[in-house]
Amino acid sequence: MNPAISDTSAMTQLRFAVVDVETSGLSTKRHRVLQVAVVTVDGTGRVIDRWSSLVRPRNRLLFRIGPRHIHGLTRASMRHAPRADAVVAELARRLGGSTFTAHNARFDAEFLERLALRHDVRLPLSPQLCTLHLSRRLDPERQLSHRLADVTARYGVANERPHDALEDALATAAVLPHLLRAHGVTSGDQLSRLTDR
Repeated sequence: MNPAISDTSAMTQLRFAVVDVETSGLSTKRHRVLQVAVVTVDGTGRVIDRWSSLVRPRNRLLFRIGPRHIHGLTRASMRHAPRADAVVAELARRLGGSTFTAHNARFDAEFLERLALRHDVRLPLSPQLCTLHLSRRLDPERQLSHRLADVTARYGVANERPHDALEDALATAAVLPHLLRAHGVTSGDQLSRLTDR
């Protein structure tokens, strides 16, 4: 059998839930998830499914929206968002059976874990793959920027609406196969060397 065909076949069996969240700030204790997106892809980058949702705050009158100039969300847009418990339940379903993947995975996972705990839902957040770490490992001398906007530009991936959860998740999903190739990943066994549990 042609090894290239075998490698491609193995990569199509892998599943990645590429996640992005938009939040009202950077502190998991003081700030909240406003928007979450999941793009499910295989190891070749083929998009299998995509989903995003705003997350309605518990108190719709007394909540902070945070840096609107970054995420573009408004209090009005949050008013009719789905309730957080429904969003978390759907999120748990969409993460199941996939490797949780994000650009700065720890940040996204910590916010989602805190959100899930408030609603007594267990999210499958392990194993985790971080595209930020994958990119940095290719640049041990730290000569490049590894912000998502710069990584996508290096790989020729467009992101028309940065800081929209779905657009950022799609952009991260598009750079993922480039990073996996650069690390020589052609199977689940090789992938396990790069994931955090």
